[in-house]
Amino acid sequence: MDWLKRESWSPYIGGAIIGILSWIAFLMVAPLGASTSYVRTSGMIEKIFASEHVKSLPYYLKEVPMIDWQWMFVAGVLIGAFISAWLSGTLYKKFVPVMWNERFGGSRGKRWVFAFAGGVILMFGARMADG
Repeated sequence: MDWLKRESWSPYIGGAIIGILSWIAFLMVAPLGASTSYVRTSGMIEKIFASEHVKSLPYYLKEVPMIDWQWMFVAGVLIGAFISAWLSGTLYKKFVPVMWNERFGGSRGKRWVFAFAGGVILMFGARMADG
């Protein structure tokens, strides 16, 4: 089991594994995706504060705010990344990566603003393409 503790794996092997798993997922359930999970999560959070409003929105009738297999997939990615970093010994608390720090400085706020803006742009595009 020492191969689990490597700092990095061959990108060719990793890519092949991801390709095989995506085909299995496609054949068994549906294409892998994550953007709908974020929309459903926002709907679940909104339900706490304005349940009737969420029930009245046509979008949430199509994408029901609930925990489903895609939501669990996203949770699994986060948990898997944590376990991978922990097993490889590369888990450490760092808010500003070295490359970012060298190019743009060590401001956490600046980093968070750009990361958030990039995420919003990616999600906007993903939702426009229907996932």
